[in-house]
Amino acid sequence: MFRRKLTALDYHNPAGFNCRDETEFRNFIVWLEDQKIRHYKIEDRGSLRNIHNDEWPKAFEKYLKDVNCPFKIQERQETIDWLLGLAVRLEYGDNADKYKDSTPDSAKNTDNAAKNAEPLINLDVNNPDFKAGVMALANLLQIQRHDDYLVMLKAIRILVQERLTQDAIGKANQSKEGLPVALEKHILGFDTGDAVLNEAAQILRLLHIEELRELQTKINEAIVAVQAIIADPKTDHRLGKVGR
Repeated sequence: MFRRKLTALDYHNPAGFNCRDETEFRNFIVWLEDQKIRHYKIEDRGSLRNIHNDEWPKAFEKYLKDVNCPFKIQERQETIDWLLGLAVRLEYGDNADKYKDSTPDSAKNTDNAAKNAEPLINLDVNNPDFKAGVMALANLLQIQRHDDYLVMLKAIRILVQERLTQDAIGKANQSKEGLPVALEKHILGFDTGDAVLNEAAQILRLLHIEELRELQTKINEAIVAVQAIIADPKTDHRLGKVGR
């Protein structure tokens, strides 16, 4: 999962790295900070280097906050991926002259017409910046988290199109004006023995019916939104096939 980035950073064992091994994971974090990220001064790295200390998780949690990582310590794979992305960016910044004239083979063979037609084909969904951006938008819009970041992105798009366009906001801001209703045309179905109470009961019933209609509309919108997500098959352009 991390092999390409580890190789780019000259990690000693990119193919055999096991993030589930606690000792190997902690040593990896120390190496990443010492050799690539270098966010702390050397004298401030003591608590992070003391990998056998019971307080190491707290030191690592503080480190994530200090480097502005959007993921929590429990989200290990996402955290590693984000830190590797940060390290790669810093490595490029330190060696910009070395890499600025490099052109990846995939870029040389890219079909510009296909790229314009399908802008998401070349989107790197494993990019930590992409993941962090989607996660931040999902949290802001209170969208349920999903393991597939493209699914979350589609949900965000649907919400923005349905609720956050100028037309949608304008309609939401419009005050609802009530229409006159002839209560005598609506049968209550029972008699309280008091004309005033009968009229109040009719009004309450009509208000309840209106609330039910609004609820049904929201349910229909939710069904349409879910169908828009699950009905669209996920395409793996690398394999040249469609399907989940």
